[in-house]
Amino acid sequence: MSIRVAVAGLGYWGPNLVRNFSASSSYTLVAAADRSESARRAAGANIGRPLRIVEDAEELIRSPDIDAIAIATPVSTHYKLAAMALDAGKHVLVEKPMCTSSLEAEDLTARARRAGRALMVDHTYLFTGAVQAIKSTISSGQLGKICYIDGMRVNLGLFQPDVNVLWDLAPHDLAILDHLLGMDPQHVEASGYCHVNPDLPDIVYLTMYFGQAVCHLNLSWMSPVKVRRMVIGGNERMLVWDDLNPDEKLKVYNSGISFQPPSERSIIVPDYRTGDVFSPRLPRHEPLAAAVEHFARVIRGEEQPIMGADMGLRVVRTLERAQQALDASLRRVAAAQ
Repeated sequence: MSIRVAVAGLGYWGPNLVRNFSASSSYTLVAAADRSESARRAAGANIGRPLRIVEDAEELIRSPDIDAIAIATPVSTHYKLAAMALDAGKHVLVEKPMCTSSLEAEDLTARARRAGRALMVDHTYLFTGAVQAIKSTISSGQLGKICYIDGMRVNLGLFQPDVNVLWDLAPHDLAILDHLLGMDPQHVEASGYCHVNPDLPDIVYLTMYFGQAVCHLNLSWMSPVKVRRMVIGGNERMLVWDDLNPDEKLKVYNSGISFQPPSERSIIVPDYRTGDVFSPRLPRHEPLAAAVEHFARVIRGEEQPIMGADMGLRVVRTLERAQQALDASLRRVAAAQ
């Protein structure tokens, strides 16, 4: 049976949700909402068929002819709308991050459990061919022991009015790391600076420790070029993911570093190994289309969510830890000036 769905928020991401729900045979797109009149007009013009478009998202939540709602409104509204929707018996797909605090995330998780409804966070990167291939490569042991992960997610803008660059960009990579490593970081460090808005850092450097692996993320709205790159180093092989490379997004290097056991060396001399470079063929599909189909299968009880409320909660908890470290760093910098 077709799932009757609505989209709340028609700004940056909402139109993509509208398009994918409309194209899917699993759904019937019933309605959409946005407070902006121009956004409502644009959505009506682009959908290509009559669609009920209202101003207030709460009207959709109260509507009895809607089974599920996708929330793509500002982060500060996620908790209120998702809580209302779950209490109204609707399944919820909410944009990242799930909400603004772990207390809110815990409450939403509990509401979804009590209501028996799906609550998922739209971590679309998990459905890219590259992340799926990286997950398979790590799980198969091809990289060996993961030693480090180095990520860069930078661009010029878009400056967000209600969240800083950490909460805007880091959720992508935190969800990916959660999916790949299956653990929370043991320790989190962060530094950055506010260049445009004195209350919202626009450059953040985030370092996390996962067992023996160290991860460093460079996040910025102040870069003259857009970069989406991640390097994963193992003791057997190394991997580079360049998401903006249309031809070779993923490269696996048969390179690594090994050491002789202490009993066989008097000084630490590494053995460097370099070999072939392999670029696997990745499936070409729209990740968001795969994400909304996964949402449908979870609603129907056919699959367990890979971007469910528990992951959303873990991501928000790590963001909070990073924000605390960032705040402490900014206070030290301010005191030294």
